[in-house]
Amino acid sequence: MFIFQQILFSTLLIVAIYLFAKRMGMIRKLILMGQPEEINTNTLQRWKNVLLLAFGQKKMFKNTLVAVLHLFVYVGFVVINIEMIEIVSDGIFGTHRILFQLFPSYYPLLINLFEFLAVSVILACVVFLARRNMVKVKRLISNDIKGWPSTDANFILITEIILMLFFLQMNAADTVLQSKGVAPYSEHLTGHFYFSYFFHHLFDGFSIQTLVLTERLSWWCHIIGVLAFLNYLTWSKHLHIILAFPNAYFSRSEPQGKMKNMPSVQDEVKYAFHPELAPTSSAQTPLFGAKDIDELSWKNILDAFSCTECGRCSSACPANQTGKLLSPRKIMMSTRDRAEEIAHKISKGIQWKEENRTLFDYISEEELRACTTCNACVEACPVSIEPLDIIVQLRRHLIMEKSSSPQEWTAMFGNMENNFAPWKFSPDQRINWTKQ
Repeated sequence: MFIFQQILFSTLLIVAIYLFAKRMGMIRKLILMGQPEEINTNTLQRWKNVLLLAFGQKKMFKNTLVAVLHLFVYVGFVVINIEMIEIVSDGIFGTHRILFQLFPSYYPLLINLFEFLAVSVILACVVFLARRNMVKVKRLISNDIKGWPSTDANFILITEIILMLFFLQMNAADTVLQSKGVAPYSEHLTGHFYFSYFFHHLFDGFSIQTLVLTERLSWWCHIIGVLAFLNYLTWSKHLHIILAFPNAYFSRSEPQGKMKNMPSVQDEVKYAFHPELAPTSSAQTPLFGAKDIDELSWKNILDAFSCTECGRCSSACPANQTGKLLSPRKIMMSTRDRAEEIAHKISKGIQWKEENRTLFDYISEEELRACTTCNACVEACPVSIEPLDIIVQLRRHLIMEKSSSPQEWTAMFGNMENNFAPWKFSPDQRINWTKQ
């Protein structure tokens, strides 16, 4: 029986890890499809960002209550899964509570900590479900997350609650079997655990066989649920649980509001003053801005896959709040959707570059033109995502490659080119207003 369980568990584990690795490999391929981007070389600052932004949730503490609840869910779920070391080891080697055998003195304290965090996760998830479905916080019910995105969020919250309940039920049934002297549970007497002890009365009148079945089912459901959850994450917005760390590590260190120059434009100015430096006609024609995933930077694509869809960016966006079509959250979701479309075509062997589809099939010109480039969305994002950079790249393509801009913008561009100012004054009259 134990040999069969070990074989079944090992097979399940290998399949889950293979599927996870395959999916993450595709996401990595999509990210590396982007253009090169220079990243801050200050390693100490990078790790500080990981500690404060990704793990410490620093930017979320603008709303203390929500931040604390989210911290319990985030840290609780990560820390509790340290126990996966024990579950995996027990499953592979056919042991029972192998960590107790190694650290008998500290084991009860460790499991009691896990149970405290499990209860915290359950309570926080209940609050988050209520905020989404009863209180109906505005940014959590916006049009851009109606349908699957909203269902996905609820599904994850409910799944986390169920996984934590299985964990507590497993511990409760295990300790009851210990107290009844049933092998192999009684071979390692851990004593009762504080929170799962409250489940004991649920097992009053249960036979030994029913208790063993309850403990085994809870163990299997917990491990299968965690492995399924791990693979589901890679298709969900909750991939940020994994990618928030590298995204924080590679976040920009420049002051917010500082835009990136285009080397191709800088080169054109340089060649105007130094024609002898101009490349031959055989040189590759430079691209201005981006029209699709592969013309964005790899950091832009990493941002899209790291997006939590929390909507703080859209809540802070003045264009969105005044009824404009722009939603920074939707920009990130659309970028990820386009990447997923490309991934699907790559897996099917379709030459996606030959198709007449781009990121503009997901994001409209009206959305892009509504942006004021105020950086409010970047400031509000808890994991340092930059919707503005994608917006700027797409707008540059519209204006510099497609010559697509409103009439008012075109007039302004002409004035700046001819008069060195947005206004239709001659250059020698630009400062006359200061004399009045």
